[in-house]
Amino acid sequence: MEDPKDKVVSFYDQFSEKQEKTGINSRHLSILDKVVMAGLKSHHRVLEVGCGIGTVSYLLANLVKEGEVLAVDISPESIEKAKAIWKDQSNLKFEVSDMSDFHKVGESFDFIVFPDVLEHIPVDQHQRLFQTIQQHANQDSVVFIHIPSPRYLQWMIENEPEKLQVIDQPLDSGDLIKSLTANGFYLEKMETYSVFYEEKDYQYFVFKATKPLEKSTPRSKWEVLKERISIRLKYGIIK
Repeated sequence: MEDPKDKVVSFYDQFSEKQEKTGINSRHLSILDKVVMAGLKSHHRVLEVGCGIGTVSYLLANLVKEGEVLAVDISPESIEKAKAIWKDQSNLKFEVSDMSDFHKVGESFDFIVFPDVLEHIPVDQHQRLFQTIQQHANQDSVVFIHIPSPRYLQWMIENEPEKLQVIDQPLDSGDLIKSLTANGFYLEKMETYSVFYEEKDYQYFVFKATKPLEKSTPRSKWEVLKERISIRLKYGIIK
């Protein structure tokens, strides 16, 4: 009987050929843009989980010129391709891992990026995965998660199943938030938005490490006043 993990590895080994042909697309660029908006800085150390042949990895490494990116994937074939394609990117490293064996003693990452990979990992493995992430986080770490929106993925399952990967499951946002919260992160932002389709086909989440607030900083009174005036003008409120 075939090991389920072997089936997944085999699928992504073959899938890597398709990724090579696709190159950098709108989804990859959108992920990069959203990660930057979430606070990625040039000196940050980044862990990317589920890197495939390293397309997003390269985009990230190109931005963290004073930092570095460690990108991992379950597929040995994908990792070999990634190492060859991006061999000139000195601050980018690739490793084969499904995160069950990921253990870097004393190492932490400023950003942990999941670029459309969680929907391909069985939900019963998520809790252990996030525990591993917590072990490699620092007090300022950000977890960025990008996934297909559940409603759109469900439509794909029912109408275009031939386009799906070996595991492709709609993820419940509430369960995702609960799992990250249980492992020391809080949700700062979530948005469902359109990349390829009008029906809002993707979601992203920004989680930050939970730590006590050290201070309370009032906003500028002028900024608050401008905002208030702007809203009044927008909706014609005169009283």
